[in-house]
Amino acid sequence: MTGWQTDFLDRLTGEGIAVQDAGSTSLAPARRLALQADDWGTAGRLGAAVGCRHAGVWADPHDDQVVVYACLAQAGDYLVLETAVPLRHPVLASHTPHFPGVDRLERHLQDLVGVALLNHPDSRRWTRHQAWADDCFPLRADCPVRGHSPGRARGDADYPFARIQGSGVYEIPVGPVHAGIIEPGHFRFQAVGEEILRLEQRLGYVHKGIEKIAVGRDPAGLARLAGRVSGDSTVAHTWAACQAMERAAGCAVPPRADCLRALMAERERIANHLGDIGAICNDVGFAFAHVQCARLREQWQRRSRALFGHRLMMDAIVPGGVANDLATGVAGELRADHEALRRAVTPLFAIIGDHPSLDDRLLDTGRLTPEDARALGCTGYVGKASGQAFDVRRDSPYRPYDTLTVEVPVRTEGDVAARVQVRMAEVHASLLLMDQLLTEMPRGPVNVALPMPEVDAVGLGCVEGWRGEIVTFVRLGHGGQVARFFPRDPSWFTWPALERLVLGNIVPDFPVCNKSVNASYAGHDL
Repeated sequence: MTGWQTDFLDRLTGEGIAVQDAGSTSLAPARRLALQADDWGTAGRLGAAVGCRHAGVWADPHDDQVVVYACLAQAGDYLVLETAVPLRHPVLASHTPHFPGVDRLERHLQDLVGVALLNHPDSRRWTRHQAWADDCFPLRADCPVRGHSPGRARGDADYPFARIQGSGVYEIPVGPVHAGIIEPGHFRFQAVGEEILRLEQRLGYVHKGIEKIAVGRDPAGLARLAGRVSGDSTVAHTWAACQAMERAAGCAVPPRADCLRALMAERERIANHLGDIGAICNDVGFAFAHVQCARLREQWQRRSRALFGHRLMMDAIVPGGVANDLATGVAGELRADHEALRRAVTPLFAIIGDHPSLDDRLLDTGRLTPEDARALGCTGYVGKASGQAFDVRRDSPYRPYDTLTVEVPVRTEGDVAARVQVRMAEVHASLLLMDQLLTEMPRGPVNVALPMPEVDAVGLGCVEGWRGEIVTFVRLGHGGQVARFFPRDPSWFTWPALERLVLGNIVPDFPVCNKSVNASYAGHDL
């Protein structure tokens, strides 16, 4: 048990709270503590007191009770709190007063499972909109996949957005349908002149029922589903889901497969960073960078298709390893690819990093303070640009990163320019990692059969996706079929960050602020 975990446990004991410590054997890499439901709120308060980051909350409904989990993290160590409440009266104290970043995750839990959260600051629906009746909770066993309400759900026009009153204050509704090809999300601005006083989001328009339709699938089917949680993070989400299932089943993945998974994950990171760097520049009229980044990204993705059968490398990771090995002799060609991309982006990134017209629009725009980033639990490039240095690959390393040197760029300015700088540095760092992977790539098989797990075996997957930390929970039931699946995308924490970092900015700067965060609608709207 690490220092902060010992401190946390001592504080629990000091308040007379009984704890059942399951250690790290049942939900590795996290330590697991079982609590009484009445002590849930106190545990949240004490977790905040010892400086934890809240990494997510989810529920697992059973026949007569709901098991609720909360994941706390600090310095690369994870601690999962667990409690159970009866299905006839599922009530728990909220953690949101102590960890504002879990506001929407708790509302999601309340909407889909029906756990009432005491002292939660916001009682409005979040995920459900108007698709289900007040007494219907879709993730419970008595609710069918298609729900009970036939036909089209009524509109959500009565959602009570908060409003600022005052002379000259006006409101701008944007979305959920946008002029571009992005996914749907609604943004409600309160502004005076061009200055944004408040932004409130309404998401959930692409809710897909991921958690519900996962139940009953075999491990291979779950891996395919996980790869479609958020298409631009298909590698990371599939890896996290497979990692969770493999840990639940006690499966040792071949070392070569681990290296190939990491190679794909770094390719995914580079492709998305190139696309977003160009798009950020394009949002402020610097089309040159957009064209160059788009060209490089397209070449990169075509190469991914040739190597792994799909531009996004979808379905390339499977339970127990990867679907296919690299062809003989490809390693040398990939090293040449890495060097060619390095030569191309070095002068391009130098221009982007020091160009007066870009500096004018990106410096001091959309600043997220380190305090806000920490309070909300932001990870990935959003957190790193605001002083949060955490990276799962380095701080809680999983194979093969436990044998690699992972460079983690960090800045403290927290503005759009800093988020661009972090992305550019991550491109260079990923190229170095991939060179290391090719040099140290072991021989051997690339997949093994997943052993049959015990009934109700659980596993936790923790992977550093290109947006940040992904935490995935899986419970496997009879015959190894999926009984519960919860993939927590980093966007759950970066969407609220967008609401804070735009305050005081002008309305025309919202698009570039939004693009610099680029939270996933699909990854959030499970």
